[in-house]
Amino acid sequence: MQSQDLIPSLFRTEYSKIVAVLSSYFGLDQMEMAEDIASETFLQATENWPYKGIPENPAAWLYTVAKNKAKNQLHRNHLFQEKISPELKHSEVNAASFEIDLSPKNISDSQLQMLFAISHPILSEKAQISLALQILCGFSIDEIADGLLSTKEAVSKNLQRAREKLRSERVKLVFPDAIDLPGRLNVVLRTLYLLFNEGYYSESHKDLIRKDLCIEAMNLAYLLLKNKSTNTQDTNALMSLMCFQASRLDARLSANGELILYPDQNEELWDTALIEKGFYYLQQASQWKTASKYYLEASIAYWHTIKNDTPEKWESIVKLYDLLLQIEDNEIAAMNRIFALSKAKGKTVALAELQSKSFKKNLFYYLLLSDLLLEKDKKAEALEKAMDYAKNDKERQFLEVKMNALTTS
Repeated sequence: MQSQDLIPSLFRTEYSKIVAVLSSYFGLDQMEMAEDIASETFLQATENWPYKGIPENPAAWLYTVAKNKAKNQLHRNHLFQEKISPELKHSEVNAASFEIDLSPKNISDSQLQMLFAISHPILSEKAQISLALQILCGFSIDEIADGLLSTKEAVSKNLQRAREKLRSERVKLVFPDAIDLPGRLNVVLRTLYLLFNEGYYSESHKDLIRKDLCIEAMNLAYLLLKNKSTNTQDTNALMSLMCFQASRLDARLSANGELILYPDQNEELWDTALIEKGFYYLQQASQWKTASKYYLEASIAYWHTIKNDTPEKWESIVKLYDLLLQIEDNEIAAMNRIFALSKAKGKTVALAELQSKSFKKNLFYYLLLSDLLLEKDKKAEALEKAMDYAKNDKERQFLEVKMNALTTS
C-alpha cells in the first residue's frame, strides 16, 4: 500500500486514540493541545513516509512520534513557566517522567472516557455528534459540515462553543461512577443512535446514505461493548439494531443512487455476516428481562431480515411496534406500524388506521398514503403532495420514478 493511501486510513483509526490518551494525561481543558500533537504527528508522516518509506509498524511509529512531541510540548511549557511566568502553577505532568501508555486497554479506556465527556448532557445533540465526529472519528470541519448540511463557519463556532462549555463546567475526562453511569450511558447511546440514523437516511445530505457515519457509530458502540460496565442490554440491542440495518445498506440504493424501499430490495445484496452479528447481539440483549426501546427496534429490524413475506411475520412486527409505541410515542414508528399492518391485515384496514390518526404531513406520510390507496388517480395525487416535502434531489428523483411507474402501469 502506498503512503498516500495508508495515512488517511491510519488517521481514521489512530488519530482518536492518540487524542484520547494524551487528553487523559493533559486534562480535557488541554484537548486542543492533544489534537495539535496528533495532527502534527500525521503531518510528519506525510512528509517522511513518501521519501523514507513506510515503517515496519506504522501505528507504533505514530505513537512514538506523538510521545516525543508531547514530551517536547511539556518541556516548552515548563520553560515558559520557569522563565517567563513563574507565578503560574507548574504542570503536574513532568516531561522527564512522561510515558504515554498506548496499550490496547488504556486506549480503549481513554476513548470511552472521551466518549462520555463529549456526550455530556450539558451539550446539545448536534454538538455531541459534531464532537464525536471530529475527536473520535477523525472527521475534518469540511466533512462534518458536509455531513450535517452546515457551513464550515457554523460547525467551527458550534464546536468552539461546545469545547468552551466543557471547560467552563469543568467536565472531567473520567469514567462515570456507578450512580451516574446509567443516565450518562443513555445519553451516549442516544448520540450513537442519532449518528447512525444520520448515516442510514440523511435528509440533510446530497447522499441519502452515509455508510461512513454508520460505520463510525458501530465502532464507538463496540468500545462500549468491550467494557464490562457498559456492556448492557441497551448497548447490545443498539449494536444489534445497527448490524441489522447496516446489513441492507447496499440494497437500499440503485446504481444511480436512487432510494429503494424495503419491498423492492434485492435480497442477494443483504450482508449475511452482519445479519448473523445482529442476531448474536440480539441474543446477548435477550438475557435481560426487560424490553427496552433499542431491544424492540432491534427485534423489528431482525424480522426485516427474514426473507419470507408471510402475514405471520408482519403480525409479529405489528405487535413489536405496539410495545415500542407504549415506550415512545413516535410518528415515524407509528407510520411504520401501519405499513406492517397493511402487510398483515390488508391495505383497507391499514388505510382506515392511517386516516384515523392526526399525523404530521410530510414525505413519509404521503408516500405511505399513496401505497395504501387503491385508485390510481388518488395514489398519484398523494405522490404529488409528497413532492412538496422532498428535501433533496435524491428524494425528488425517487418520487419521480414512482410517479412515472404509476403512469405507465
